[in-house]
Amino acid sequence: MTVRRIGLVVHGGRAEAEAAARTVREWCAENAVQCTDIDVWRDGGRHSAREEVEAAGEPDLVVTVGGDGTFLRGARLAAENDALVLGVDCGRVGFLTEVPVSVVRAALDAVREDRLTVESRMLLTLRASRRLEVPSGMEALMRYGRGPLLPPPRVRTDCEAGGDWGVALNVTALNDVVVEKLARDRQVSVGVYLAGRLLASYSADALMVATPTGSTAYSFAAGGPVVSPRAEGLVFTPVAPHMAFNRSVVAAPDEPIALRVLDRSGQAAVSIDGQLRGVLDPGDWIGVYASPRRLRAVRLGPMDFYGRLRERMNLTDAPAAVADGTPAPLWPVTTPRPGDLAHLAMPPRPDDAQPSR
Repeated sequence: MTVRRIGLVVHGGRAEAEAAARTVREWCAENAVQCTDIDVWRDGGRHSAREEVEAAGEPDLVVTVGGDGTFLRGARLAAENDALVLGVDCGRVGFLTEVPVSVVRAALDAVREDRLTVESRMLLTLRASRRLEVPSGMEALMRYGRGPLLPPPRVRTDCEAGGDWGVALNVTALNDVVVEKLARDRQVSVGVYLAGRLLASYSADALMVATPTGSTAYSFAAGGPVVSPRAEGLVFTPVAPHMAFNRSVVAAPDEPIALRVLDRSGQAAVSIDGQLRGVLDPGDWIGVYASPRRLRAVRLGPMDFYGRLRERMNLTDAPAAVADGTPAPLWPVTTPRPGDLAHLAMPPRPDDAQPSR
């Protein structure tokens, strides 16, 4: 593909990330590609995705250098501009980043020469009973790490509003949308609706709606299922619910999930991909549904998601399963697929695995 401008999002403070970023800038200079560093904390404040991509000159490729958190920042920008996003891996337990730092230059060459696969990932978006706001003084309490909070999402003026459907918010989530308690001494009480029908009223520490991509993040830590990123669906997971039914529910991609804060509940925070974006009062609600936008992630070859799951989660085999015999082979199928199975998606065989893996 023709790359005219790259937006670069770097995890500051990691020497490995800074070195990889220099390689990206050098490659851009050698190939007459404009490169703009996108510092999401510039000028001492956070900006909307639209403001950031406009300031970066509308890049057609966003390169992130860091871990999954850095990738999420870049994905927010890429989705706004319908740009491709390429993740360079400097993280620890990441599922999102694609390219080791040792092959950054080769990866950029592959993108320029169209030796790539574009993987489409589901995104979430929101409607709400009102605009989201962060109460005055809360930012100082919730601040962590390097920078301040993101601004509350803007309202989409191109969407119909009013009645039971609320206002459409100009925001996307790659991992999850979470409604969680603000006070440590009480849970949040929320009515959860799937496809317009009440599932149950929960009292819990938090309630989340995750994408398949986000199933290995907070949802997994809360006991939710691992879902292939190639699947389509919304994963609802309660966190520490005070009730017998504590299981996740997977909804179809066209089934919205609504979360209504009940009258006797305390306030609830709304986090999008781990970032606080607003606070709900009793009686407020949000509706989470599949976004018409998709994230377009660059892959340099078939993704071995389940191999990565075993590696990154440090999965070990049950002692009883291997005590009396030979352990299961990592590659049980190494021969080509028969013609009637040609439609199946299988990981690359050991002899043709991609070097970026």
